[in-house]
Amino acid sequence: MYEAYLRVKAKKGAAGSDEESLEEFEKDWKNNLYQIWNRMSSGSYHPPSVRAVAIPKKNGGTRILGVPTVSDRIAQTVVKMVLESQVEPQFHTDSYAYRPMKSALDAVGVARKRCWKYDWVIDLDIRSFFDTLDHELVMKAVRHHTKERWILLYVERWLKAPTQMEDGRVIGRDKGSPQGSVISPLLANLFMHYAFDGWMSRQYPDVPFERYADDSLVHCASQKQAQEVLGAIKARLEECKLELNMDKTHIVYCKDVDRIETYTHEQLDFLGFTFRPRLSKSKYGKCFVSFTPAISTKAAREVRAEIRRWGLHLRSDKKLEDLAQMFNTQVQGWVNYYGRFYKSALYPSLRNIERYLIRWVTRKYKRFRGHKSQAKAWLGGIARREPSLFAHWRLGLRSSAES
Repeated sequence: MYEAYLRVKAKKGAAGSDEESLEEFEKDWKNNLYQIWNRMSSGSYHPPSVRAVAIPKKNGGTRILGVPTVSDRIAQTVVKMVLESQVEPQFHTDSYAYRPMKSALDAVGVARKRCWKYDWVIDLDIRSFFDTLDHELVMKAVRHHTKERWILLYVERWLKAPTQMEDGRVIGRDKGSPQGSVISPLLANLFMHYAFDGWMSRQYPDVPFERYADDSLVHCASQKQAQEVLGAIKARLEECKLELNMDKTHIVYCKDVDRIETYTHEQLDFLGFTFRPRLSKSKYGKCFVSFTPAISTKAAREVRAEIRRWGLHLRSDKKLEDLAQMFNTQVQGWVNYYGRFYKSALYPSLRNIERYLIRWVTRKYKRFRGHKSQAKAWLGGIARREPSLFAHWRLGLRSSAES
């Protein structure tokens, strides 16, 4: 229980439907933990409603996230720690989401190599995955791995816990598991282990795939095989009460220098990267066309929007060192993730930082107002003297300042 508390504390997070913050919980944490333990051990713990938070989707509309209370996050973490130790060793090698020692970048890297090997790939999209998980099938999967009655009891209660909407209405749930809860990712992985991973291994042992939660790529040797496998997957998911979004599910041709056919779909988006034919260079300096990933258009747009939200040019009360300290962590995170593959595609978005910094110089120092070229030169001089001050400077992205 104490370890679960430390994990929840480390992740911070917002208050749930009881409006109790983590700081308020900490004021009497020993007694609060005892109460959770006492109720869970006696079977009398009933999870409170989950607070609904609307998050805008990239393609319009909103996605509802469920935020449990602090106490409930701790209780869920306790069950997750016990259950995860039993199911994790059983999961498929190519399941990458929410797992120790695995990441989205691992999935993208493996997908890249397989796209070079296989001509065709199925880009799968499951409609409203977390919102449509069948409770009985989830519980069937959980029962297969544990006989602990207290785990079964509380998992079922969490699945059925109602949602408190922003207007105060409380809505019951007969299917789905709220995104945002601690236990949902593990339950989703366990569900898909039986609904998809294990089934693929049995039915199509020679057809590789990468799955990150409900995002999956399946690699095929021919268009005919891809059509056959897609039809079988669609039927299988329907058996498990899931539905493919056929508007977003496509068979994609991995076109490159050696694949000269044409097809309707010759690119795909996966985990923030767009796979498509790109000009690449071999280690011997030879240029060729390769089907490879780079930051997607949507992700690049989000990076630029975030930089714009910072309002760098308006922070004339800050020093240059202050700005670097405020935003370097975020920028380095982008570099570490989107810069892993075809890094140069990320550069145009990061150069926006330099443009805002130049505007910051002209607002902060009177001598540079109306003298943009001099502001560029001044900032460029600092960049040459302290190239590691800003994360994007470490990449050599100072052309705007030195032009």
